[in-house]
Amino acid sequence: QVQLVESGGGLVQAGGSLRLSCAASGRTFSNYAMGWFRQAPGKEREFAASISRGGTTIYADSVKGRFTISRDNAKSTAYLQMNSLNAEDTAVYYCAAGRTLSSRYSLYDYWGQGTQVTVSS
Repeated sequence: QVQLVESGGGLVQAGGSLRLSCAASGRTFSNYAMGWFRQAPGKEREFAASISRGGTTIYADSVKGRFTISRDNAKSTAYLQMNSLNAEDTAVYYCAAGRTLSSRYSLYDYWGQGTQVTVSS
């Protein structure tokens, strides 16, 4: 089992920045790819970014160039740096641990409880 706890969400003005953290415990963090997904009210959960065990990254087109995913294996923590935020980024953000780098929701085995990000325009 892997336990994931997100933090760093909050209220920010459009154009601002936030950094989300995802602290992992349980099994060896470095063995997992890490992903960030988000879910806006009334919408399905959607992929934002993922980082492989080796540090390869992929992004959704909607966040490319604005968001940066990273990981610190020594701290068992993944991060999502979010810049140039806009109202469309308002959502609950979830981190997830999976077997491989992917944008597919179904390939992630463990999920955090989510952290709310609200961008005011």
